[in-house]
Amino acid sequence: MFLIFEKANKNKIPVSQIHLTHINPLPKNLAELLIKFNKVMIPEINLGQLSTMIRSKYLIDTLDFNRVSGKPFTTSDIYNKILQVLEEK
Repeated sequence: MFLIFEKANKNKIPVSQIHLTHINPLPKNLAELLIKFNKVMIPEINLGQLSTMIRSKYLIDTLDFNRVSGKPFTTSDIYNKILQVLEEK
């Protein structure tokens, strides 16, 4: 996952990441961190449960990137999605 952000930063694409190690309880400062970002994308290999939880708890609009096929995301998948989101400005 870190390789995606290294590649993006090398290409002058302004992205950051937050890695949640626990979701119960969520980090106390998560809301403070999330509101600092213009867009919050949450890649999930499910139907978007974390995204739904973040939206309802913190009232922050998230961009869902879900996959239910059982195959993991590749670094290219996430990098290309970042590029797509930035082009949609």
